[in-house]
Amino acid sequence: MDSSKPNPPHVASTENGLADLRVQIDSLDNQLLNLLNERARVAEKVGEIKRAEGTPFYRPDRVAQVLQKMENANQGPLQNKHISSIWREITSACLALEAPQRVAVLGPQGTFCEQAAIEYFGSAAELIYCSSFDEVFHATTAGTTQFGVVGVENSTEGAVARSLDLFLRSPVHVIGEISLLIRHNLMRQTPSLEGIEVVLAHPQALAQCQGWLAQHLPRAERRAVSSNAEGARLAASNPAWAGLASERAAAQYGLHVVAHAIQDEAYNRTRFSIICLPQTLNTPGATGKDCTSLVVSVPNRPGAVHDLLVPLKTNGVSMTRFESRPAKSGQWEYFFYIDIQGHITETPVQKALEDLKELCAFYKVLGSYPVTD
Repeated sequence: MDSSKPNPPHVASTENGLADLRVQIDSLDNQLLNLLNERARVAEKVGEIKRAEGTPFYRPDRVAQVLQKMENANQGPLQNKHISSIWREITSACLALEAPQRVAVLGPQGTFCEQAAIEYFGSAAELIYCSSFDEVFHATTAGTTQFGVVGVENSTEGAVARSLDLFLRSPVHVIGEISLLIRHNLMRQTPSLEGIEVVLAHPQALAQCQGWLAQHLPRAERRAVSSNAEGARLAASNPAWAGLASERAAAQYGLHVVAHAIQDEAYNRTRFSIICLPQTLNTPGATGKDCTSLVVSVPNRPGAVHDLLVPLKTNGVSMTRFESRPAKSGQWEYFFYIDIQGHITETPVQKALEDLKELCAFYKVLGSYPVTD
């Protein structure tokens, strides 16, 4: 072929058009960069005022309002979920200029808890990795971190019992939540299912994949570890071991994903709570889309549990979750974990909780906070 032969007219026209569009994109990128830095400078001034007044740097209700405002203003073609993701990173980067936020998460690197923290706080947050949810609560309570992220409920396996128990005796409260779609991937050193003797993961992950494991690896030992990322880390040390974890964990520990999304339920989600001490951040303000969480117990008498629901119905308050946990008193008594729609400052919620409290032997509001889709 003669390389000196000129391109056909339509090819040259396409190349010129593409070059023009790239020039436009470069110009827009520069405008965006200048605007982002201008926003950052304003955020620094906000940080100076907050520091002088002693007011909290992070406000989840304010973040929720900003994200909702941006979604409402969006005219496309970007999807709202992408707009929220972009603006969360912008607010995270600007907040880091005001005051870096330390957040305790279940480690090691590559856990779904880590992913939840990044999606909630943005990648500018400083993550502190803990070996258990007990340590996450302790780090948050001791002031090692300002915030903590803990799993509280899975759509397949139900409540994360240890987290619920820890809320009973901890002074922290809930100031936010985030829900993640959970996909468990089987990973190991080599790209094959052959020769797997042990599958390592968090107990809930093993339970969520038990059907697939029974069918494809019936002879492999299922070994529970503190987190899925820990299972991936251990799998990287032994060619006969495999882990169940996120693709993020596979990349972190240099493993091959030999089977994708093997959870038995396709729509498998885990809800994470964002916790902190009240002196770090008080109850976030109402946003119009809020949840109030509480834990109660009632005297062991006929109809006591039914009576708990009456104040909610009377005041038109909707209950979205009801979990029971043994009180471990030896008397067949239980604690009940309840989520209701609405903010604690709203009149129907206030009246319902006042009436509810009178019926309870134990009563504790765990938090009132904005919720996301």
